[in-house]
Amino acid sequence: MTNHTEKVASNSQTEIRYMNNKGGPTLGYSAASGVPIIEQDGLSFKNLSKDGALKPYEDWRLTPEERAKDLASRLSVEEIAGLMLYSRHQSIPAASGGWFSSTYDGKPFEESGAQSYDLTDEQKAFLANDHLRHVLVTVVESPDTAARWNNLVQAFAEGTGFGIPANNSSDPRHGSDSSSEFNAGAGGSRVSKWPETLGLAASFDPEVTRKFGEVASKEYRALGMTTALSPQIDIATDPRWFRFSGTFGEDSALSADMARAYVDGFQTSEGDRELGNGWGYDSVNAMVKHWPGGGSGEGGRDAHFACGKYAVYPGGNFEEHLIPFTEGAFKLDGKTEQASAVMPYYTVSYDQDKANGENVGNSYSSYLITDLLREKYGYDGVVCTDWLITGDEWGGKASFLTGKPWGVEGLSIAERHYKLIMAGVDQFGGNNEVGPVLEAYAMGAEEHGEAFMRSRFEKSAVRLLLNMFRLGLFENPYLLPEESVAQVGNEAFLQAGFEAQLKSVVMLKNQEHTLPLPARSKVYVPKRFTPAGTDWFGNPTPEKLGHAVNMDVVGRYFEVTDNPDEADYGLVFIHNPKPGFGYSEEDAASGGNGYVPISLQYRPYTAEHAREHSIAGDPREGDVLDRAYKGKSVTTHNESDLDTVLETKEMMKGKPVIVSMLLSNPAIVAEFESEVEAIVVNFGLEEQALMDVLSGAFEPSGLLPMQMPADMKTVEEQLEDVAHDMDCHVDSEGHAYDFAFGLNWSGVINDTRTAQYRKTF
Repeated sequence: MTNHTEKVASNSQTEIRYMNNKGGPTLGYSAASGVPIIEQDGLSFKNLSKDGALKPYEDWRLTPEERAKDLASRLSVEEIAGLMLYSRHQSIPAASGGWFSSTYDGKPFEESGAQSYDLTDEQKAFLANDHLRHVLVTVVESPDTAARWNNLVQAFAEGTGFGIPANNSSDPRHGSDSSSEFNAGAGGSRVSKWPETLGLAASFDPEVTRKFGEVASKEYRALGMTTALSPQIDIATDPRWFRFSGTFGEDSALSADMARAYVDGFQTSEGDRELGNGWGYDSVNAMVKHWPGGGSGEGGRDAHFACGKYAVYPGGNFEEHLIPFTEGAFKLDGKTEQASAVMPYYTVSYDQDKANGENVGNSYSSYLITDLLREKYGYDGVVCTDWLITGDEWGGKASFLTGKPWGVEGLSIAERHYKLIMAGVDQFGGNNEVGPVLEAYAMGAEEHGEAFMRSRFEKSAVRLLLNMFRLGLFENPYLLPEESVAQVGNEAFLQAGFEAQLKSVVMLKNQEHTLPLPARSKVYVPKRFTPAGTDWFGNPTPEKLGHAVNMDVVGRYFEVTDNPDEADYGLVFIHNPKPGFGYSEEDAASGGNGYVPISLQYRPYTAEHAREHSIAGDPREGDVLDRAYKGKSVTTHNESDLDTVLETKEMMKGKPVIVSMLLSNPAIVAEFESEVEAIVVNFGLEEQALMDVLSGAFEPSGLLPMQMPADMKTVEEQLEDVAHDMDCHVDSEGHAYDFAFGLNWSGVINDTRTAQYRKTF
């Protein structure tokens, strides 16, 4: 019956076999796992319980719901608690230092003699001892390594207890930035390259986003990943929010349509790849985030940091932030019907709890999770917390890696787990240890009785197991590495991603039809200076001076010169202004409250128009109740980008200057717009796509998925929870850089896309 054998590793006894199964799914199994194959009614089944008797959860003829309920009823409390864990970040192979390092037989990878796909000591421990089955994967060395690691994980998991497979996952990894935490771009996963989420939104075409989901899900499955911690569907109603680029922009209607398309693309399997109700071998669970929306942090601050824990609603617009969930991710066009999982954000949705009056992090709120999400909107999928919310706070108001127990800082770690469970949460992001979950169970059994807590745990177990059964993981969680290598980043996927990149470019200005540039134009491209600083983990970054674009790519399209006097055009590549996180240790040390503005302009900024007193604050001793920053001044990290534009303008002596800007947030372009002839913006793409637009090989069609503010006064006066409420920049050509604005070679784009979405505000 065996039709293929794959040796997983030369140093391993693990051997993956595939068995044809007449009338049923192909079974993948490993001799190393000790899982036997049993026959019944002329059919084959994996005896994951390893006792020679077919259990309902092992019977693929039953529905996923029947199987999940049966298995949940058999699991011990310890095993269910393990299902409720979601691992900390795992790189393959593991790093030897830093926050997410691990060892192999007690040694760093480089000293261990281990293969890059071998399991770490930490992974073996949390799989065996903590019963953990949900693993967050970051960097992978290659598709081959990812597939072989997956096979070892699955064989290890199948050999333990009831043989529950691992549900491996990833944050987005399809962008063009090779330095991405999740190994995007030129990294080892070698996936196809697509625009960032904001770039998908700039296409204003949900079919582009759906295609992305279809491609990305196949690449995820080939890497052994069966859950996507995406899409991020918060409406980014405050332009200063540093997670703006991960969203579909500020418009709720566009975000809902994009969310629906994204999730349909990821979750739907078709034809012989479907197992039932749209789920199957190409399906990847989509964990939409962040309920009930995290884009309205006061002053634009973000809740990864203690300084940004509060989301505020001065416009009374809480309900609109739910639309991408309730009208998008929970109302799919495809047969899977709704996103299989939801992640609430870190934020305290300030004064929005209409039942209990609590100001606690969203996951801790029974009003937001049970009353709204579960009961009012009927959502019965998995709810997983964002990472580290049960940990203790440390490291200061602007520490990224601190625990984030916002609103429940006074509870113990176990008490936080208990509160989350009682609020309706199923899973704890970034928690490898089962101990606090078991402590929480004991607390509940003491308060409500053993039967109540057992039932509550089984309810979460069923939800979590469903997301494995529906994808066929119990029958075959294994991969053929050579097939993974062939699937990931194949030519068709690369081409689809490149076409999406082209559609994401937005042309904002084209004075006297400066663009497209004539073939083989002579261009001067200045180098870009970046000062030393820190990344969002707090790691130091060195200063840099070099071209912001690959000059070999530019040279394929244009003649390049280092002498602006010889050039026909100046071509300047910059990023939008990069502010801080809205908190200054220096200000706090000098007697201030520590809170400072977040600026979207390049030059130094003083907050003359900010509110007198903050809406939200923390009344605890040692924290700050009034977080206002009016009258304080800040500088942006990359003010030198503006200098480069203006210096290039001067050096070109009246010849045209074109600015290409990489946007992660709305930006104030008034500081240079009138000095240049053309502006194109992008949201992360390969340089060839940008050159295709500049050279005229592709006509720009992208539209702004957000407003570009006229100045910082309008940024300060807009309401954090309200979209489309800023005065927009008007350029020298009389064009307002508003939502859904963009140019093509003929002028302002007016088509069915703009007609559909401009009417929503």
